[in-house]
Amino acid sequence: MTLLRFLGTTSDDGDCPTLYEVEGTTDILVQGDRVTDPEHLAQLRDVKDSETFVLVPRDLLVRFAPRTTVPEMVPFSEIAPLFSEFRHTAFRLETRHGYASDRNSPKWGRWKSGADISAEPDNAWRENVRAQTAQGKRFERVRLVDEPLTEGQRFLLASGQGNVAAGEDIRNLPRSQAVRLGLPGHDFWLFDSRLIARFVFAQDDTTLGVVLSEDPAEVALACQARDAAWHHATRTADFAKEATSTG
Repeated sequence: MTLLRFLGTTSDDGDCPTLYEVEGTTDILVQGDRVTDPEHLAQLRDVKDSETFVLVPRDLLVRFAPRTTVPEMVPFSEIAPLFSEFRHTAFRLETRHGYASDRNSPKWGRWKSGADISAEPDNAWRENVRAQTAQGKRFERVRLVDEPLTEGQRFLLASGQGNVAAGEDIRNLPRSQAVRLGLPGHDFWLFDSRLIARFVFAQDDTTLGVVLSEDPAEVALACQARDAAWHHATRTADFAKEATSTG
């Protein structure tokens, strides 16, 4: 199935106009009002029978149209140095219902058997978080969650408390609220508000790789998403209490 990635919209009430990127291609899909004015249609050049035309505000293109060519996907392992080389903030937005990397990990089995995985010894990730936050840097993460939580989200809530103890600030945001806020539907890391690593997943939630971008429009959209998500999300400790009381 070919996926569309939301780029942005100038609409406040959920209708058009909107821009999308067709994943795995260099194509941009434009949603707008169909052109029906005969005088406009008569002035178009080299029209094919298969073509249609839409009107969108200039502001949509100025704000959200990509300004660089599409970069190639790289393995996630290639961005590992960024988690120690960033200068002040590494922010992650998590949008999926679950992740294959979690389900395939030994920790998943321990959690399924009833073990308390929140207080396990530090792994390499948490050791690095401690080292970077000791320098004054910040690891921030917002997880979109369903109501009720999926199995994968319950696992992350349990496991994430160890990450919080190591120095991450992890918050949770109901998916319904994320939709109302117009947050993007894809995962990404944002480093120092200038570099995005956007995840590409298979249908089974396996990470295929990441696409790096410093495109100003894409970075601006990610910064806006981060600010909105961070403002409305709930800290892990408070969210865990709410989840326990309602579960």
